[in-house]
Amino acid sequence: MTVPPAGAGGLPDATTQSGGGIRGFTVLFDAHCPLCRAARAWLASRPQLVPLEFVPAGSAEARRRFPGLDHAATLRDLTVIADTGAVYAGDGAWFACLWALAEHRATAERLARPHLLPLARRVVAVASAVRERVREPWPEPTPDPPGYGGPDDRADCADDRCG
Repeated sequence: MTVPPAGAGGLPDATTQSGGGIRGFTVLFDAHCPLCRAARAWLASRPQLVPLEFVPAGSAEARRRFPGLDHAATLRDLTVIADTGAVYAGDGAWFACLWALAEHRATAERLARPHLLPLARRVVAVASAVRERVREPWPEPTPDPPGYGGPDDRADCADDRCG
């Protein structure tokens, strides 16, 4: 189930009593995709107005917590589930993630406006196409997302162009 955008940003204002009262999001991300892991790390490192919890898409944990979801679809498109039960997929999920961030809520609301929404959707479509090309061919997600163990595990790089 995908919740269509409603109003500016497509999401209620979590800071108001009548705004839906979203207190947290669970982000189902593709743990086998380097682009998705990088996005997860970036999102997790930003100040959050709405806490983001990350669970590998298609994992046993995701299936246990969200038995009604099409888990094959969550591996194709980023999926975000609000603690209210609302489900956002594709561009709506990207907007939800940006909307949750203190520094990017206004950007999410701006991108969801009718005149910028087509461009934002194209950017998400391009990101999805890139994800399909760089995804690692593992049949099942592992309990531990692959990738760098921590921010200090990468080699030093003076020009910030390496790994």
